[in-house]
Amino acid sequence: MSEYLSLEGRTAIVTGGARGIGKAIAETLGARGAKVVVVDLIMDLAEEAANEIATNHGVETAALEADVSDQASVKAMVKAAIAKFGQIDILINNAGITRDGLIMRMKEADWDMVLDINLKGAFNCSQALARPMMKQRYGRIINISSVSGVAGQAGQTNYSSSKAGLLGFTKALAKEVGSRGITVNAVAPGFIETVLTHELPEEIKEMSIKLTPMGRFGTPQDIANAVAFLAAEESSFITGVTLQVDGGMVM
Repeated sequence: MSEYLSLEGRTAIVTGGARGIGKAIAETLGARGAKVVVVDLIMDLAEEAANEIATNHGVETAALEADVSDQASVKAMVKAAIAKFGQIDILINNAGITRDGLIMRMKEADWDMVLDINLKGAFNCSQALARPMMKQRYGRIINISSVSGVAGQAGQTNYSSSKAGLLGFTKALAKEVGSRGITVNAVAPGFIETVLTHELPEEIKEMSIKLTPMGRFGTPQDIANAVAFLAAEESSFITGVTLQVDGGMVM
């Protein structure tokens, strides 16, 4: 393995790491030599992903169940991860959901759930690891936002708000912890090939590609590559930024 972007000796937590973008991130961090903790609500899928990474890349892995919107659940997960690996160096706040709908018809429960998981989840995980990272004077926190948080998207007032909130959260936290060797950055994906986008109507897919100068959807690997860079030593002087990985869709 090339020393460039090496993560050997580091341990990463990836929330929502059992599927889609999260799984690609977990796999890529493992490929760069990191020990990986796959966190998800569905334990069977988390264990499957963790086992695949261990087999494919020869790194230590663990699968842990946690509801990121629940502070007690997150604290228990972080405690278990530190007990197993000694310390956590990298946190990827990837867990997220959508509950789309026009605001006139949006249920309060759908607003609350999206904000609780997408935004409060990042708060819960970052808070649980802030003290340990500050004590070790090292850390990488990477929040997975969205172009919907940069530009807004009709029918997604809840989702856009949660992802825009992550951008402000990223900047504020970066200022709080930078003096302790901790960087905090965000990645804002555009339209990415996942199960969710696969199920979109063809006309929406075609419109999205037309709005993307690169002329295609992104892949989970595109996002994982950006995350790997921000997690590595090569990005040690980059903090508080949002890296848009969207093929030029929003600029």
